[in-house]
Parts: sequence; structure tokens; C-alpha cells
Amino acid sequence: MNIYVGNLSFRASEQDVENLFTQYGEVSSARIITDKFTGRSRGFAIVEMNDNSSANAAISALHEKEFMERNLVVNEARPRENNGGGSNYRGGNNNNGGGGGYNKRY
Repeated sequence: MNIYVGNLSFRASEQDVENLFTQYGEVSSARIITDKFTGRSRGFAIVEMNDNSSANAAISALHEKEFMERNLVVNEARPRENNGGGSNYRGGNNNNGGGGGYNKRY
């Protein structure tokens, strides 16, 4: 089961998160999600535990628990929605025309 861990301190490491969840069972992986441009933590992690009963015990015990001076939000991770990876907005009047820009005069 994949577990979402939100409101995570920016000081937390993946090892810190793994150690927190290991108290409740075997952790397959613990990944802190980072910004792809800055590499900085986005304040949440995904923890994977193979045993659902251990995962549910961890969720129950750790939801709203204080960890590194922040109250965690812990629940079962929902699958990511595929929204096409971008906006459909093209500018102009939505007839696929250009959206302004620089018009150089010669």
C-alpha cells in the first residue's frame, strides 16, 4: 500500500520518514517528493509498505501526530490523475490562434 505523508518538515530526510514508519512494519520505500527545478522538498512523501494491516496501523497511529514540529497528514495515497500535463489554454479567443507576442516591424 502506498501512503501519503503530508505537512512534512522541510528538514526531514527520507531516512527520517522511513525510521518513523518502520515502527509499524516493513517499509519497502520512502520517497520525499522534490521540486524538479530546485530539488527542494515539496513538503510531502510517499511511503510504500507491502503489508496492508501494518500500513493501516501506521496511518491510524501517525495521522495528526507531531513530527519535527509539524502535525502530519497521513492517509492512503490516491493514484495520480493524468490531466494531460499542461494547460489547454492557447491565448487569443480559443480558436487556436496565437496569444499575443512581439510583432517586429520592418
